Amino acid sequence: MPHRVIFMGTPEFAVPSLRALLDAPDFDVVCVVTQPDRPAGRGQKLHAPPVKQVALAHGVPILQPQKLREAGVFEQLQACAPDLIVVAAFGQILRQNVLDLPRCGCINVHASLLPRWRGAAPIQAAIRADDAQTGITIMQMDAGLDTGPILRQRAIPIAPNETGQTLHDKLAALGGALLLETLRDYLDGKIVPQPQDDSAHTYAPMLKKEDGRINWADSAAEIARQVRAYYPYPATYTEWNGQLLKILPADAPDSVTVQAGSAAVGEVIAYDEGIAVGTGNGLYVPQQVQLAGRAVQAARDFVNGHKAIIGARLS
Repeated sequence: MPHRVIFMGTPEFAVPSLRALLDAPDFDVVCVVTQPDRPAGRGQKLHAPPVKQVALAHGVPILQPQKLREAGVFEQLQACAPDLIVVAAFGQILRQNVLDLPRCGCINVHASLLPRWRGAAPIQAAIRADDAQTGITIMQMDAGLDTGPILRQRAIPIAPNETGQTLHDKLAALGGALLLETLRDYLDGKIVPQPQDDSAHTYAPMLKKEDGRINWADSAAEIARQVRAYYPYPATYTEWNGQLLKILPADAPDSVTVQAGSAAVGEVIAYDEGIAVGTGNGLYVPQQVQLAGRAVQAARDFVNGHKAIIGARLS
């Protein structure tokens, strides 16, 4: 008999894990729990989260509570009689009664090599910290935040020009593959869960829009990592002429954004055919920018139409 699974997840990161379970004959996804539909876009129309869209396409029953502790939610989960609950970027904390519900426990797909980067934004944190590698951890869940015993980990290198988006996509795919492999060995009794070393943990809190503001007193290298890490969300930005100016990572992987040289902190100078900005250490060379309400432009094209930015101080 296939193992009965409740899957809890919300964003695109969770989709490969859900698809892996749906395609596996030895698992039966009996319910998907995801966040409620949210308004998005200029029209602020309600949009279903990616996990819900996949569940709908496969005819899987869906729950979308604001909180798992809402009246009647636990009883609906209990009625599913799950052998396992699998969680991937769900966005809610599981209380003890839910953790205790499935006979084989609750399993989490986490986008870091725990105990490094517990928390909501491990992908961005790894890039900002200039980590050489990151990976996926499949873990048993407990009442703490990403503190449970580790079942299996797999590492991948972080490329020099990695962005939050490209690393997200690699880890999402890896998570789906590693989840199935791990679950099968775990259920066959071939894995001994390993406790985490709490003394080695680091924390990656949920990102806010204001985290994207650039501090030009940071080094050019730090700013380059921030720009890459926070693409596409929360996106990095500065202020020029009373308007928000987004700084976006380069399309070309070999584009150079950090250069030796000096200018006042936040000062924009002409550089080759584009611009460079003074930082606390070195010059940062933007490759793509976007003025509020305008299209994305190559920095060299932007400066051709906005020559007043040369000599300005960004804040």
